[in-house]
Amino acid sequence: MRSDMKTLRVILAVGLVLAAAAFVPAQTGDGDKRFQEAKQLVFDEKWAEAQARLEDFLARYPQSPLAPQAVYYRSKCLGEQEGREREALASFKDYLKLKDRNRNLGEDAEVSVIDLAMKLYDRGDKGFLREVESRIAHPEKAVRYYAAIQLSYVKEKRIADQSVPVLKRIIEDESSGELRDRARIALLRVSPEALAGLEDRPAEKRVRMLRIMVLDSTSKKVEFELNIPWALADLALTAIPEEQKAVIREKGYDVNRILRDLQSARGTVFEVNDLKTGTTLRIWIE
Repeated sequence: MRSDMKTLRVILAVGLVLAAAAFVPAQTGDGDKRFQEAKQLVFDEKWAEAQARLEDFLARYPQSPLAPQAVYYRSKCLGEQEGREREALASFKDYLKLKDRNRNLGEDAEVSVIDLAMKLYDRGDKGFLREVESRIAHPEKAVRYYAAIQLSYVKEKRIADQSVPVLKRIIEDESSGELRDRARIALLRVSPEALAGLEDRPAEKRVRMLRIMVLDSTSKKVEFELNIPWALADLALTAIPEEQKAVIREKGYDVNRILRDLQSARGTVFEVNDLKTGTTLRIWIE
């Protein structure tokens, strides 16, 4: 068993190094180098320093293909600094206006807007609830679900009631028992009587898989693929030796952060297109 786990750790380490290599654009100039240095500060959670580096990058290279990502990460840095929530929310909204934004970063930006708006609402700025209300009919399912659950905490019943149709839909249609339970609790906060008569879909029992895939962006041909049960992947990833984690970190990714992000965003496909290498990276749990 021990030798099997060692082999599994090596496979996962190699897979994550390859994935990280595809995820991070090739550093061919000073601008790319500056962006990667700023991004590393983000991973190290040095928010103020990372923000300053990103703003410098945007001032120097406003037309860079990496500029949209820089706007996103700058927004994230602002959101992590106490007292700068309004700036962060406005910055995330600026990112969402960009035509060349990344879909998955866009979804995260939408969720961040909701979180920041709720934080400001809790402090007495009720006008920010409009940001949450406007996302209750968002085309992305994950965004409207999150907006509905957050609205269930609002004290004004007229506003909280807007979440009821979405919460009922989650309970009736979704297969994830965890998601349905969250929706059920939220519905109890808002309208307990709405639970009456709901058809609760039985939970599906199946093995969750970690999937890592690198494709040719043009032909969609798979260049690298790794599929492994999440229970084993979780165990193996946490056991990767520190020197192998350091190799992955040099590529711009923290294994522990990857684990947290994957577990907190089940069903979401992390996808990035690298225009310079012509590859697409996808990582998800299924």
